[in-house]
Amino acid sequence: MPHIQVLSREVAELIAAGEVIDRPSSVIKELLENAIDAGANVITVEIQNGGRTYLRVTDNGCGISGEDIAKAFLRHATSKISTKDDLSGILTLGFRGEALASISAVAKVDVLTKPADELYGTHYIIEGGEEKLNEQSGCPNGTTFVVRDIFYNVPARLKFLKKDTSEGNNVANLVTKLALSHPEISFKFIRDNKPELITAGDGKLFSAINSVFGREFAASLIPVDSTWNNIRVSGYTVRPLWGKPNRKFQNFFVNGRFVKSKTCCGALEEGYRNKIMVGKFPACVLDIEASPELIDVNVHPTKIEVRFSDDKLIYEAVYFAVKDSLLKEDKPVDMSLDKKRHFTDSELYDLPQKPQGEQLRFVSVENNNKNTDNSNNSDVPEAPSVQLDYRPSEPSSARVPWPEKRVVVPPVGKPEKKQNAAGEDLFLKSLEETRNSTAVPPPSDDNAPPAPSDENAPPQFDPETETFGDTVTAAQEIDEQIQDFKYISNASFERRSEIVEDSYREPVKPVVVGELFKTYIVAQAGDEMLLFDKHASHERYIFEKIKDNANELDTQMFLEPVYVMLSYDEYDALSANVDAVNRLGFCIEPDVAPNVAVKGVPMILGDENPTDIVTELAKNFLICKHNPQLEIFDELYHSIACKAAIKANDDSDILELQALVNNVYGNDEIRYCPHGRPIMIRLKKRDLEKQFRRIV
Repeated sequence: MPHIQVLSREVAELIAAGEVIDRPSSVIKELLENAIDAGANVITVEIQNGGRTYLRVTDNGCGISGEDIAKAFLRHATSKISTKDDLSGILTLGFRGEALASISAVAKVDVLTKPADELYGTHYIIEGGEEKLNEQSGCPNGTTFVVRDIFYNVPARLKFLKKDTSEGNNVANLVTKLALSHPEISFKFIRDNKPELITAGDGKLFSAINSVFGREFAASLIPVDSTWNNIRVSGYTVRPLWGKPNRKFQNFFVNGRFVKSKTCCGALEEGYRNKIMVGKFPACVLDIEASPELIDVNVHPTKIEVRFSDDKLIYEAVYFAVKDSLLKEDKPVDMSLDKKRHFTDSELYDLPQKPQGEQLRFVSVENNNKNTDNSNNSDVPEAPSVQLDYRPSEPSSARVPWPEKRVVVPPVGKPEKKQNAAGEDLFLKSLEETRNSTAVPPPSDDNAPPAPSDENAPPQFDPETETFGDTVTAAQEIDEQIQDFKYISNASFERRSEIVEDSYREPVKPVVVGELFKTYIVAQAGDEMLLFDKHASHERYIFEKIKDNANELDTQMFLEPVYVMLSYDEYDALSANVDAVNRLGFCIEPDVAPNVAVKGVPMILGDENPTDIVTELAKNFLICKHNPQLEIFDELYHSIACKAAIKANDDSDILELQALVNNVYGNDEIRYCPHGRPIMIRLKKRDLEKQFRRIV
């Protein structure tokens, strides 16, 4: 029989370190959590060779005093907790006091740290758990950890590290998670001397998401903010049409700590049930704020998993938050029109070359007033002029030059003010009228206006017409579309905001205009054009009607009970919800644990195996699903609705289409077909007018 012996300190340290540190990203995780707990708001992370040879974490936190630096590297030395009661209310990311001891046991650690209230900092070096240097040093406030040659003394662990690229990606993924959970901190990540991530640290989660995942991902999100039984769920979740092919973009944070939770994941996907495409998964960045007494974070060495005292509360909080957000924020799909230009500048803007009608074009004119004596016109400053050339759009060789009319636009500046008898500023008033002048009527051959007698003289202000020079009075007419602008200074404008009293407005009802390709219903609602997929719309409408009557399913009773053996957890969950099971059309009675007697199932299930059905039903109750109804019911409902719905290419009466539109339009539950496809897209009148160049 082998003798029992006590392991040496070195071997024990290496074994303990292996539970916490298994790759470079584990080192970064522990150091970043310590930096966040230290109150830092600027953190820099730098790695080289995937973090295998060099890691650096710099923060501007509270620092470590010189007398505590050596003690910080002892196992189970921490400033986060002091009594056993503190374990029930942990709000910090780290608390065990094992991180620094584990890191120093398998790597070479170099520390520079200084509290703000101390004159000098401390330079501390420890390698393989052995102290090498402890001296005073000049350094900025905060702490800098430099970790080199991880696993240099554990070659068995070193050979299991992956390629530098893979290890570096793990570090990058970890930094992004912490950047999302703490948007108030500015993170900077440098890999092999190249910055890869910089967050603003402005406290806005959306800003952090935009920095981490990019603009396109951020634009696909909708906000989430809900409170359920004192549990707050906030953040962002993706629109159903932008689902991801996997669950890698599901980010859950509990009191600022990134966690992996099947409860949260199940609640999220249940909220998207029948709204997302098959094979797609929702993405999210959700922060769950709950009382520390409800959460046990001391169940995993790396604290990546947590345990909830009541899974049902967390499940319902996430489910209702996501469901509520989708109903409020997920608007119908807007049709996106191509904004690219498919015509050249000459085709778009050289309008006089076109033989259709008459065109107005602006021609720049050199200022001929440079050498003019302005001593008699000091009230009006020298200004550039714009010539309006109004000509028929005929070939240039056949054009007859019209007598030119000159409209002078006053400069943007601060000229001397003139006032009339009413005290109005004549300059500002004339400038507003000149700015609102948009067209000059074409002169005829018989009454062509004479040219100005002195072309070198600057334009004079006429107090009777309140215009400059010889501007045509007809051009003083104010355009209706510009009338809602108010002049406030010589260089800025603002749009008047009309205060509309809150009053009940009856929603605009869509009117069916016609049908396109015997598949899409064309309707108009106010200033919007709506396109409905008639099959998808009718399919979802029937699906919702069937679901509403799901509690009235007929039960097919068996001649003899079918006994199903479950796990003890499943048995307890099913036994506690017998009434809910009966409302779903089942007839189930608990038998000797862990067996249940199945005496009847819903008739709609047909020849499905009752053992598989009841087992799945028990699992749904076990994971606290808000709607324990089986997925097989949804599949059956989908099939029934699909077969009963109007098909594409079917001949449909206009009244039938109008009735369908009236039933699905404005119904928050009917936005997608049961397979996740949108039932309606819309196009605004303004966007359509832009395509036809009615507006620019």
